[in-house]
Amino acid sequence: MTSTFFAGFALGFSLILAIGAQNAFVLRQGLRREHVFWICLTCAVSDALLITAGVAGFGSLATYVPWFEPVMRYGGAAFLIVYGAMSMRSAWRGGSALVTANGSSSGLVTSLMTVLAFTWLNPHVYLDTVVLIGSISAQYPDRLQFGLGAVASSFVFFFALGYGARLLAPLFSRARAWQVLDVLIAVIMWAIAIKLLIM
Repeated sequence: MTSTFFAGFALGFSLILAIGAQNAFVLRQGLRREHVFWICLTCAVSDALLITAGVAGFGSLATYVPWFEPVMRYGGAAFLIVYGAMSMRSAWRGGSALVTANGSSSGLVTSLMTVLAFTWLNPHVYLDTVVLIGSISAQYPDRLQFGLGAVASSFVFFFALGYGARLLAPLFSRARAWQVLDVLIAVIMWAIAIKLLIM
């Protein structure tokens, strides 16, 4: 049961580590110390809703459609392999660094609307949370534990990013740090893909 929770945690964490508009915005808000709690909470709760929908929906579908489970398992493994390759390619090319722009302060409502747009208008978030996490959770006997692990990873990540921004900013302003991170993401993705293929 514990290993299932940590499998969900590892997958969820690796999916949201990649550089993106949402993470950049959370980091920027953290650097400015503006509405950090509400921004982090909004991101984490949004992920929790999407992950829950994926775990519940895909688990039920896998039960009633026998061929659905192997198709999703191999499809999920293929996606993880490609996603890992993209991260490795990004690490090989290098040159990526997260830049947080300076600017005027924004109100809470404006900040929340911005982060909601980054979250819910991003097509990749549905692929990562609903489709990928949902389908992979169906491979585990205890889908609830897997889902809880993925949800927990979102809360840990976003609050760590928001409140740890001032500590992380000098490090991740350097391209080398992102190269190391991209390699780590690739390794995690490939490890999960291999586990799916040999189940």
